[in-house]
Amino acid sequence: MAKYIPSPRDWVREQVELYESSGGTKGTTLRDTGLPVVLVTHRGNKTGAIRKTPLMRVKEGGNYVLVGSQGGAPKDPVWVHNLRADPHVELRDETVVRTMRVREVTDAAERARLWALSVAAFPPYAEYQTRTERKIPLFVVEP
Repeated sequence: MAKYIPSPRDWVREQVELYESSGGTKGTTLRDTGLPVVLVTHRGNKTGAIRKTPLMRVKEGGNYVLVGSQGGAPKDPVWVHNLRADPHVELRDETVVRTMRVREVTDAAERARLWALSVAAFPPYAEYQTRTERKIPLFVVEP
C-alpha cells in the first residue's frame, strides 16, 4: 500500500485531518467562507504516494466537477498532473466516501456548461481565469 504524504501547506493538512478525523462532519467548508468542499484522495504522479486535496464542491447530479484554478496562478496545481496520470480517486463528500474516476473535460460545449456551474458554486473562479493565460482545467468525477 502506498504511503500517505500530507500537504506541505498547513491549512490544507489541517483541513484534511479535521475532515477525516471527524468522519466528514467537520472541516467540510472552505475556511471561513461557509462554502462546501469535498476531499479528493489521489496518487502522486511522481512519487506514487497517496495525496489528499480539499476542493470546492461543484456537483451535477451524481457527478462532481473539479476546477484546477490555483487562484489563477500561472501553472496548474500539482493535483491536476496527478489526475491526468491516474484517473482513479476516492471522493469524500462529508460522510459519504466513494471510489470514482475522473476525466478531463475537453468538449467545448460541456466545458462552457460546467464552467458556468463552477462559477455559480464559487464565483471567484471567474476572476481567477482573468489572472492567468492558461485555460483552467476542469475534471468530471464519475462513479
